[in-house]
Amino acid sequence: MLDINKMIDDSNLNGHDPEGHMYDLKPWSRAIAQTQARVEGLGDLSETQWRVIGALRGLYRNNGRAGSARQLVRALERDFAIEGGRRYLYDMFPDGPVTQGSRLAGVPAPPYSSDSSFGWSG
Repeated sequence: MLDINKMIDDSNLNGHDPEGHMYDLKPWSRAIAQTQARVEGLGDLSETQWRVIGALRGLYRNNGRAGSARQLVRALERDFAIEGGRRYLYDMFPDGPVTQGSRLAGVPAPPYSSDSSFGWSG
């Protein structure tokens, strides 16, 4: 469970939540996103990955934080249906187009879009 007091006092977070998502759009840049993509093992981002990142930033700018990951996945699936939809998005962002994509886009992920307390972490 997230302890907000520890998060506020944790200077190591540097404007990020404990999952690595930036709090707001202001400190984001393409260079920051590219560096983070390399750290996450994605290498140099493709033009299509940049389109996903742009779509996530646009959705956040126009609508605020999404109520659920499902809403964002459906919006992205519509935008990328010709290329292959959901499967194509997960091929580009193996940690999830919403979770990983949002992190790279510098926007907060929807509530409950990732929960490290589920599953096996061996």
